[in-house]
Amino acid sequence: MSNEPLKFGLIGGIAGLVLGGAANYFIIPVPVDALANGIGNGITGFISGFAAGFLGLTMYIKESMKATD
Repeated sequence: MSNEPLKFGLIGGIAGLVLGGAANYFIIPVPVDALANGIGNGITGFISGFAAGFLGLTMYIKESMKATD
């Protein structure tokens, strides 16, 4: 079994971490109560999860298509 999916997932996860952190720092203000904190965490979780999955999958598909050529 190849380690390529793990490598691409890790790269995607790091990209998601950076994008989620940037969203927390620049876009979502400091929460004033627990509800705002929960909503902010949900939004940044969605952003970072989507970015990690999308970038990791895109890189894996690109590399697997290159390998078949």
